[in-house]
Order: sequence, then structure tokens, then C-alpha cells
Amino acid sequence: MFKPLSMRYISLKILTEDAPVIAQLLANCGMFNPEINEQLSEQPGKDYRNLFNQAKTRLHKIMAYVSFTEPTTNILRPTSIGELQKNNKKLGEIWIQLSELEEQLHKINEKENSLKNLLETLTIFKNLDINLALFQKSAKFLNLHIGTIPLENIEQCQEAIGLAEHLLDIFHRDENIAYFVVAGPLTQQDKVKAILEHADFQTLNIPEQFHSHPQQVHADLTIQLQQLQAQTKTINNNIQALILKNKDFLQQIYQNLNNASAYAELSETIRGQGRLALIEGWIPKTDVTTLEATLTEKLASPFVFSSRKPTPAEYRQVPSLIRHHPYLAPFADLVNNYGTPRYGEFDPTLLFTATFILMFGSMFGDVGHGALIVGAGLYWRTKFTPFFLAAGTSSIIFGFLYGSIFGFEEVVMPALWLSPIHNPNIMLEIALYWGCGFVLLATMITVVNRWREGNYAAALLNNTGIAGICLYIGGFIAIKQWMQTDNFSTDQQLFIAIPLLIILSYKWYENKMPLAERILVTLIEGLESLLNYLANTLSFLRVAAFSLNHAALAIAVFTLAGMMGSPADWLVIILGNLFIVILEGAIVTIQVLRLEYYEGFSRFFSGDGREFKPLTSKILN
Repeated sequence: MFKPLSMRYISLKILTEDAPVIAQLLANCGMFNPEINEQLSEQPGKDYRNLFNQAKTRLHKIMAYVSFTEPTTNILRPTSIGELQKNNKKLGEIWIQLSELEEQLHKINEKENSLKNLLETLTIFKNLDINLALFQKSAKFLNLHIGTIPLENIEQCQEAIGLAEHLLDIFHRDENIAYFVVAGPLTQQDKVKAILEHADFQTLNIPEQFHSHPQQVHADLTIQLQQLQAQTKTINNNIQALILKNKDFLQQIYQNLNNASAYAELSETIRGQGRLALIEGWIPKTDVTTLEATLTEKLASPFVFSSRKPTPAEYRQVPSLIRHHPYLAPFADLVNNYGTPRYGEFDPTLLFTATFILMFGSMFGDVGHGALIVGAGLYWRTKFTPFFLAAGTSSIIFGFLYGSIFGFEEVVMPALWLSPIHNPNIMLEIALYWGCGFVLLATMITVVNRWREGNYAAALLNNTGIAGICLYIGGFIAIKQWMQTDNFSTDQQLFIAIPLLIILSYKWYENKMPLAERILVTLIEGLESLLNYLANTLSFLRVAAFSLNHAALAIAVFTLAGMMGSPADWLVIILGNLFIVILEGAIVTIQVLRLEYYEGFSRFFSGDGREFKPLTSKILN
């Protein structure tokens, strides 16, 4: 519950021909994480794996056109390499036919998109009654121009063009541009050219497909588009016919490849010599006996099975397998955002869940706002629904304790405990004590982790060990007495000095460097120990600060509503409460995560563990 499952390293010596069956047995158990033995170089299943990967890639491409029923599981009928070759060859033939049809579709789609673009361009010319082919070559007797100018220049340009014995016909207007045609005698072409240049004229290029009047071009393009769409339909029908013809065979291949997938995946780690093969990996301690019994029952050939505990030196390489209740899934995801627990380390998920819920509620305590969060979780049913339900419920509980509902503190209902805005000193004191307890708990977990790893010196003497706990408690007592009596006695000084000297001695021993650097680094790390404990503790004052901030924001909303007057005041109150729920709710979540990650996890949680990845027989899903 509080750490990854206990693991065993198993070693399985088998006959090479039994490897496919054993791979399926290991995949069916669902609890075997394979590892490579670097001492042996032969890879008995290399050719099988390469062939499988090729067939799998082809099937994945074909699966874009067909769906399969789920394959039968827990069967011990491995796919032979001969059957795999036959399946791969047939998949290749089907894929070649599909590729040819896809290529035809691709070309048709390109033509279709081109026609659609031409039709879109043609809409500009729909009001123009002239053969567009005239603008694609030089006219013998006419000076013709088609193009655009800014609307602000059109009136002046039209007058000048008229003086040059030319006609100007506007056939389309956009927001800032006019599209027009200019026609007239060739004798005035130089003058017209100068006028157009002065008016910022831009020539409009006519596509070569526009070889007639716009209405006729539109009809021709529409016919071509319909023909392409008919061809697309025909090709899609051919694809469906090809798939339907081979569907039963493809379903069988799907089953065969799923049967082959376990051995293909395991073959990356299997090493052998001659007719013997070696399979090694990690499995939960609770599954070792069951696996050995299954192998004994299912295998006719002899094998050698052995298991052992991981050594502390191997903990970084041991995969971590952690099982949580589904309700904890969103909280486990937030923990995994920081990192995967190292094998043997304390798993902080339960601690994180409990402290996150408490801190969120205390910082965002309001019955109405909590109910909205719960309602959002119930409405948007997602993986994070338990997160919203827990956070909202915590807000509701603290809302009753604070007497707060939709920002009204001790107005609609009395506080069952106290109102933060009316008791800020008490809230700050409670937050400080909460921070002390949280930091102490995190440091104690660090001690347990170091002790489990066999690092007894760090567990006892480091600033995150027993010496650090003594320094923290001694410092807290000394500062509290000093604040109460205004006197810093010898006893108080010793509470801090003795554990600090122990920590400095340990740092001195650990730092293997030249004398001057050793002294400097040791002093800096000792000072850092004091400052870290102080900063980590004071950081928890934000728990109280945000409970006060929540009430202050509500007061600001009510003040603004009072300035607006009826009936707008209720609209301001409603929108203000939504603003508080969304914005402050997100900020409080971030602040709680920050406290969890930096004041808690950073003390005891390395987060550099390996994720447990079991062998599976359904990698095609």
C-alpha cells in the first residue's frame, strides 16, 4: 500500500523450441517484466521478431479499413515461423492492391481539390459576361486589361480611363478592392497603362482552364467534379470489396499475430547458446509460486526455474509496480507527474491524497463553491471525476466549519468552528503547526527510505535524517521559547548547535575534495539545512493566506455588487462567484501541488524509478 510491490528476479533456463509457448504463458500471467542478460549474445528469436514486426506493420495499415473481433486469449498455440511467413506474404499482396487503390484516390483527391479551388476563384467572375480566353493572349485590335485596384482609387481611375477612350466595367467588389475590365483601342494603350499604374493596378491572372464565358466554365468544371466524385465512389467500393473478400483471412491473421506477439516481444530479451535459452526478468513475489506451478503443469520439456530477492544496489533498476484503488487514479497521476517511485521507496499516493484534500478544503472552504465543484465532477464524468468529488467535498466540509456559503461568511449560517477572515492570527498559527507536522512527516519518511536502502549513515546523520529531525524540533522549541521569554539561553542554543554539528561532521565526511573547498561546501550545506527547514515551514503560511484571500475576494464581489444597485447586483454576485470558483480554484490547486511537490516530495521522493512494463500478448490493439 505504501510502497511498490515486493519483486523477485527470476531466471528461466529452457529449450529454445519451448520459448514461444513459455512466452505466451508469461504473457497470460500479466506480471512478468523481461530483462536482457548481457552475458549471452545469441538471440534465438531475432528472425521471428523481424518477420512479426513486418507483418504487424502491414496489418496496422490494413486495419484502417477493417475492424476485428477480439482475439481468443489464454490459448497455447504459438504461431510458427512458417505460418508467420505465409501470413506476411498474403498481407503484402493485399497491401499492394490497397496501396494502388489509395494512390488512385490520392490523385483524384488532388484533382478534386484543384477543381474546387478553381470554382471558388470563378465566383469572382460570375457577373462578367465575356470570354475569359481573351485575357490569356494578346488581342489584335483591342487593348484589354483585367485586374484590381483599391476602392478608394476607383472613381478617379474611371474618369481618367474614360478620357482615354476606354471602357471600365466593375464586375466584383470586396471590402477594399474592386475587380474590373478595361477595353479600348490599341492607340491609347500607353496612356491607359500609365493611368492604371498610377491607380495601383494589379493584373489578375486568368487560369488556363477558364477558356470560355464564366457560366460555361462553371458548367464544365462542375461536370468534371461530378466525374471525379463518381470515380472516388467506385474506388472506395473496390476497397470495401477487397476487404470483404479477405475479411475472414485477415481475422485469422489478426489472431495469429496476437498469438505470436508475446514471443516476438520477449525475443528482444531472450538470450541463448545452442539449443538452450535463458529468460530473465522481474515478477511480484506473490506471483512466483503460481508461475512456477503453471510452467510445471503446462511444459512437458525440462526447465530450470530460480528466483531471488533484489539487492539494495539493484533497487534503481527494479521496476516499480503499484496497485491503487480506482478512486485514487487521478491522485496517482499527479504523483507520477513528479516521477515514478523507486523500488523500495515510500509510495506517497495515499499521503498525497489525504493532505491534498485537507489543504484544498482549508484554503477553499465554502459550501456553495464546493457543491459547484462536486457538480462539475458529476456532470463531466472523466478520469478526474474522483478528484473533483474529493476536492469539492472537502470544500463543503470546511465551508460548514467556516460558516461560508457562496462567499457569505457567518451570514446565512453560523461557523461550526471559526471564520478565517475574523480570526486571521489563529489561521496563521494553525498553518504554521500544519507545516511543521508536514515537514517532520516528510523527513521521517526520508529516514525510512534511506534505512531500507541500507544507507544507515544518511538515515541517522544527514540533514534529512534523524539529526535533521532533531535540528528541526530543537530549532522550533528554541525559537518558540525565545519569542515567549525574549531570552535565548544556553539550552536553546544547544538544541540547535548539537544536531547542526552532527550534520556538519557528516557533510565533512561525505565531501571528498580539497581542504578549502571542503570547508566552504560543508559550511554552505550546513547553512542550507537551516534555511531549508525555515523556508519550508514558512511556505505553509500560504494555507492560511488563501483561506483569507477566499473571503477577501468574496467581500470585493459583494462591494462591487452593492455599487451596481438592484437588479444588477445579483448578476455581479453570480458572475463573481463563478470567477472565484474557476480562477481561485485553479490557483489553490496549483499552490497545494507546489507544497506537496517542493516541501514534501523533494525531501523523500526521488521519482526516478522504472515503470513496470509486463509482457503482453495483445500489442496490436
